[in-house]
Amino acid sequence: MSSFRVMLAAAALFAPVPVPAQHPEDLAAGVDTVFARWDAAESAGCAVGVSRNGDVVLSAAYGMADLEHGIRNTPESVFEAGSVSKQFTAAAVVLLVQDGLLSLDDDVRRYVPELPDYGHRIAIRHLLTHTSGLRDWGSVAAIGGWGRGQRTHTHEHVLDILSRQRALNFTPGAEYSYSNSGYNLLAIIVGRVSGMPFAEFSRTRIFEPLGLMHTQWRDDYRRIVKGRTAAYAMRRGGWVIDRPIEDVHGNGGLLTTVGDLLKWDAALAAGTPGGRAFVDMMHERGVLNDGSRIAYASGLVIGALEGSREIGHTGSTAGYRAFLARYPDQQLAVAVLCNAGNVNPGQVGRRVARLGLGARAAAAAPTSGSQQPPAPRRAPEPTVLPRAALEALAGEFYSPDAEVTFTVAVDGERLLLHRRPAGRIELTHLGEELFAAGSLGRIRFIRDATGNVSQLSVQQARVYDLRFDRVR
Repeated sequence: MSSFRVMLAAAALFAPVPVPAQHPEDLAAGVDTVFARWDAAESAGCAVGVSRNGDVVLSAAYGMADLEHGIRNTPESVFEAGSVSKQFTAAAVVLLVQDGLLSLDDDVRRYVPELPDYGHRIAIRHLLTHTSGLRDWGSVAAIGGWGRGQRTHTHEHVLDILSRQRALNFTPGAEYSYSNSGYNLLAIIVGRVSGMPFAEFSRTRIFEPLGLMHTQWRDDYRRIVKGRTAAYAMRRGGWVIDRPIEDVHGNGGLLTTVGDLLKWDAALAAGTPGGRAFVDMMHERGVLNDGSRIAYASGLVIGALEGSREIGHTGSTAGYRAFLARYPDQQLAVAVLCNAGNVNPGQVGRRVARLGLGARAAAAAPTSGSQQPPAPRRAPEPTVLPRAALEALAGEFYSPDAEVTFTVAVDGERLLLHRRPAGRIELTHLGEELFAAGSLGRIRFIRDATGNVSQLSVQQARVYDLRFDRVR
């Protein structure tokens, strides 16, 4: 299948920049190479846009928007932007700060009293920078057996789950831990403070003023959206539909095109929505309680790509993938949107960026530094515990946080965890009373003062210590 490509403002490629720009034909050929794997009539694919000095210099698309109906992707196809969406939510918050209706130091419970009082103030800025300590609501839902792809969650579900959490992951401001909960709460706060639904506020204050005519929130996943792609995941060597079935948005859920993302990025760099102060607040990196500064700002990660400053974010929701980054020293921006779940957005996005930055071998180059996939860890050698030791751990454990009961039972020389209706996970002993538990992460059994097992704790990257009480 031939790729779609619109070459615009080619002369902008030759503007003076710190590194030599590529000839437009070289850039196009290199980008074709990056996406060749998905450029087929039997594959989901991607759209990509590149701009320099605010002018679009490349716009292309690869693969299919709808495999069932044989519809190709085009540069105008609408995709979901995953967590690239977070910067739009942050922008809505900053606009309300500029309106004098919010302060970044306000206590979140002032606007969301449904949250428990943990004895520590959680500020709006903690939500923006993932330093609140709030557990990720989607991870808690998945522990309970109802992950984000298994139920149509709404913001009411988000508030209900967060209102039940008996603990934080850490004291607010003590650490950085990525949590979608913060950005869903921000969307809710924008709605409550502005007096209009978050999606409407975004449309009237951001999308329409900036000319983002193909951009909206997926606040009702059943709504018909012209030009929207289907999303797919690769399973057992074939494509299956993997489209979001939730109405939760603000953390993700932005429906948009690569062209609109490039318009947005140019406006964000120029401060069009709210001037210099707006730009400064959006790009201010979080500061932890110990004074150290993290890379995360307001829906933006401030970093570098092989010596070039990079401001961007990746995204992933169901089978959608996204990448948006700006390289301010070279006045370069790259937007990638995909409906193929086997795309690594950071990897392909930065390969395109290297081409735009003038690195001739970029099309074949892997990502560098922290972006490389980590070397696989050696699986721990399983340890067989005596049956009596296993039987001491067996029982029923209930968590009000996740509203679910785990039944731990002995099966021969194994310990199995059962979760209704059909969940069955083998626990692999890692030492002491710590076990690997597949998709649940790790499970640690906890004993009371008498030496009897009284609790188990689920430990994940976004849920540090979710306790289950032994009930039998």
